[in-house]
Amino acid sequence: MGNAAERECERLVRRLQADERVPAIAAAVARADRPDWEFRLNAGPHEQFRIGSVTKTFTAVLVMQLRDEGLLGLDDPLGTHLDVPSHGDLTVRDLLSHTAGLQREPYGQVWDTIDVPADERLIAEVGKAEAVLAPGDRWHYSNLAYALLGHLVAAKRGTTWERALAERLLEPLGLADTTVRPRPPVTQGYLVDAYTDAVRPEPHFDTGGLAPAAQMWSTAGDMARWALFLADPDPAVLAPETAREMARPQAFVDWNRAWGLGISVQRQDDGRTHAGHGGAMPGFLAGVIYDAANRIGAAVLGSSSNADGVPALPHRLIAVSLEHDPVDVAPWTPGEAAPAEYASALGPWWSEGHRFVFHWSGGRLEMRVPGMKPTVFAPEGADLLRATEGREVGERLELVRDGDGHVVGMRWATYRFTRDLLTSDENL
Repeated sequence: MGNAAERECERLVRRLQADERVPAIAAAVARADRPDWEFRLNAGPHEQFRIGSVTKTFTAVLVMQLRDEGLLGLDDPLGTHLDVPSHGDLTVRDLLSHTAGLQREPYGQVWDTIDVPADERLIAEVGKAEAVLAPGDRWHYSNLAYALLGHLVAAKRGTTWERALAERLLEPLGLADTTVRPRPPVTQGYLVDAYTDAVRPEPHFDTGGLAPAAQMWSTAGDMARWALFLADPDPAVLAPETAREMARPQAFVDWNRAWGLGISVQRQDDGRTHAGHGGAMPGFLAGVIYDAANRIGAAVLGSSSNADGVPALPHRLIAVSLEHDPVDVAPWTPGEAAPAEYASALGPWWSEGHRFVFHWSGGRLEMRVPGMKPTVFAPEGADLLRATEGREVGERLELVRDGDGHVVGMRWATYRFTRDLLTSDENL
């Protein structure tokens, strides 16, 4: 980032650390077009923090890799792939999107007693867990759901969730400071006293069978790079379309926040959309956020149970980075002319009283209107295309030609498009 952006980001981290009394804090921004930026207070460059539920984003990607390889379908019942004593009718999609209706935690008093069940016990006690809502009824966050997804990954890969995580994500992406169990140096997590400046250490404990939901440790630098990967993935690890699918809303939490397949999606005041996940464990809070449109990720990790500004700060770091150091404008370069079969389809068309302009750009047919992303069409047959990006995705575009082969009309999703502004009953 530029110097102005770095100074403002550092000021925001220092302000949060002082105002919310965070014993140790680390922040990082990773951009596709700039060197990484990192800043830490009271933590070393490779010192790990616990990232809690950010772990779920890794488990979700592991599940989506299985889907992409044809080893499961998102609408498959869990019981098709994992032997469970109950709730096997819940779908993979519902578990990923927190719409399965499962109770939040495994059976028992996990967070009261810190008695976290090991793998075998967690599965054995699934039958004692409640379905607190009907599947698909509404969004309801569930650590138990992600524990089951981790066990699903292990079953399909024929190994442990931990080994699959290392082999398929951490090692290929070079996330050397990210581990399932802590490795020195490790930040101590604290509960900060409400009315004095005293701090009390929180225990660091293993989450056992719940590990795929909350176990991992990492650094801000690794987490910012993970966020950037989710925004702009390496196709050898995750298909870009799959990453976009993960951030596609499946259920709404409120008017400004929705949940995709393992990813939280939030509308920002400036109109941008951010995605990612927060994390909380005793003594730690984390926020890992990305802006896919601008290919930027940010992470903030703090060693405090009660510094609520930590998971919120990555949103501000992204905004400040882009405000003070905007993404470079890519230069326009000349391209190829449209193929003969599409040349007469280019230019302005009218439908329902509105003007639409068709272009040939980057080897594909596009429709553009001001203020909206272009709609992209892919050929499907003679005079037939289908929208693959933008509005009316999945709908067909049919070209109508005259006797000389010129395109004189179009039908898109059955709505007619004409060269002249016509009423609904006027002939082409």
